[in-house]
Amino acid sequence: MPGSAIGHSTHPLNLRKGPLLSIIWNTRVETPSDIEPLRDITRDAFGREYEVTFLDDLRADPVAWIPGLSFVVTAPDGKPIAYTLLTRCHVGDVPVLSLGPVAVLPAYQGQGAGGAAVRAALTTARDRPEPAAIVLGHAEYYPRFGFRQATEFGIHHPQYDGPNLMAIALGNQAVPAGALTYPVTG
Repeated sequence: MPGSAIGHSTHPLNLRKGPLLSIIWNTRVETPSDIEPLRDITRDAFGREYEVTFLDDLRADPVAWIPGLSFVVTAPDGKPIAYTLLTRCHVGDVPVLSLGPVAVLPAYQGQGAGGAAVRAALTTARDRPEPAAIVLGHAEYYPRFGFRQATEFGIHHPQYDGPNLMAIALGNQAVPAGALTYPVTG
């Protein structure tokens, strides 16, 4: 349901000169009014238009885009400050989910907002029929959510093979092995 709350995520924040604080991030499903702010977050987080165009291309693709699978993290005042989304890709002929981009406004990076978005996405993904999710991202970051190198599952991509291509099982189904294909490439 658009705009519905997904949950809260608490992340300890150490300001180095003060006490340890906890930030509670609110997460919800994207609404139509979020589209422009999410484009701005993407531009600010990545510092270029490439990822904004990729986001627009994902939204426009009827194979990749899955309504209701874009997750927004808001500041206490309700302002969107981070997001991620799940789109469709395939391993062999099996539909799986692709996580990303994950984007956080620079002023909020390192405070758990991106992690809150990822956790909301994975929580929802576990209730879907796809057996796995794929991410192409920092090999040091995504294992904390349960991602492992895609090659451990027998998943490969001619351009992206390596430690930054990761997968996670979402349910009791076997993770498919084979060639990874994206309907939209950045």
